[in-house]
Amino acid sequence: MSSKDNTAIGQLFSLLEYRFALRVLWALKDGHPQTFRLLQSSVMNITPNTLNNRIKELRAAGMIDHGGSGYFVTPLGADFLKRIGDLSAFASKWAIALNNTSDDQT
Repeated sequence: MSSKDNTAIGQLFSLLEYRFALRVLWALKDGHPQTFRLLQSSVMNITPNTLNNRIKELRAAGMIDHGGSGYFVTPLGADFLKRIGDLSAFASKWAIALNNTSDDQT
């Protein structure tokens, strides 16, 4: 991997490690625009101030945008979500493995 690739990955990780950034993207994954209130409800436990900050950062990064119907994932954001789509399947396997490990320890 080139240093240019490492820099790009580092920048992406920096964006995504902000609290709730991935959750905001994930809430928009179905492609339907959401108003601020609906998005806040979808993300759960996010304050309006934090959501506003994540929206600004994700818009600046080209991952989401706003139109007449609300916030939506851009083609770049959709490409990212497509690439991490296997995360759901992995999370299920991980949860099962974690539960089995916990059961073995009791």
